[in-house]
Amino acid sequence: MPAVANQALPAGTGMGGWIEEFGRTMVSEENASPHTVRNYLSDLQQLRTFLCDLQRCGEHSDADVTAVDLMAIRGFLAQLMKRNRKSSVGRKLSSVKVFFRFLRRRGVIEVEPTVGLSTPKKEQQLPVHVTVDDMVRLLEAPPADTAAGLRDRALLEVTYSAGLRVSELVGLDWRDIDADVEMVRVRGKGNKERVVPIGRRALAALAAYLDKIGELCPRGVRQPEAVFLNTRGERLTTRSVARVVDRYVLTSAIATKASPHALRHSFATHLLSAGADLRAIQELLGHASLSTTQRYTHVDLSQLMRVYDKAHPRA
Repeated sequence: MPAVANQALPAGTGMGGWIEEFGRTMVSEENASPHTVRNYLSDLQQLRTFLCDLQRCGEHSDADVTAVDLMAIRGFLAQLMKRNRKSSVGRKLSSVKVFFRFLRRRGVIEVEPTVGLSTPKKEQQLPVHVTVDDMVRLLEAPPADTAAGLRDRALLEVTYSAGLRVSELVGLDWRDIDADVEMVRVRGKGNKERVVPIGRRALAALAAYLDKIGELCPRGVRQPEAVFLNTRGERLTTRSVARVVDRYVLTSAIATKASPHALRHSFATHLLSAGADLRAIQELLGHASLSTTQRYTHVDLSQLMRVYDKAHPRA
């Protein structure tokens, strides 16, 4: 990656300055989303803290990126494995690999210390999903007589109707929604766009919420382009959405401890159960690989048994 024009490079080999430069490069050259950049920088700051302890940095010194070797990275991963899942460790290792590849391309280091390290094998976990009956109870849990309740109803309906990631949900703008053709434009991972159907119930919930948005934001709407707002008139965060879902999971007393991502899993699982083609579901979810979508084939065992009994000649 070439140096950013009109941007002074960090002096020396201190890790802090190069982490900041890496973050700027992700935004300016890779067009990475704020959520992605935040995760990368958080992972790298964890590594920086570990290296500072390892290199015994003083109060006014920083970890030296040129002094990092394979053993140091292995030690960092061993520390992570004590308190993180393998999937989380794998993501952090990916962040570290990209960072040191960036440093080598910039000429800061000659050899990447992560060469030869393999990603820890992930635990095989089935996606959590909500039954259709429980989903109906969850969607009807927010009150329909308050502005906040109408927003929350719309939030839940849209997530489930279009199978959105929570980052995609909070990034929605009103111009992305075309009620006439019942479609919504979504910006997914890597800022890739896709267009997906959205149901009439979700559109009706959005219309009811929009009608009361002034009551939700008594001080005025600061980000009028954003669909889902907080009471300050600003775009909701992913953490706020998680709190909303947690609240209505409790009030609806459904059997599953659901998260915003569980609504997306439920969207895919219910489509699969109704006979939808797996490749169509892949397109709707915005998965780059069919293998990611195939996780859903492990969920609805009753559906798989019905298909097996109907199709297998020796069933």
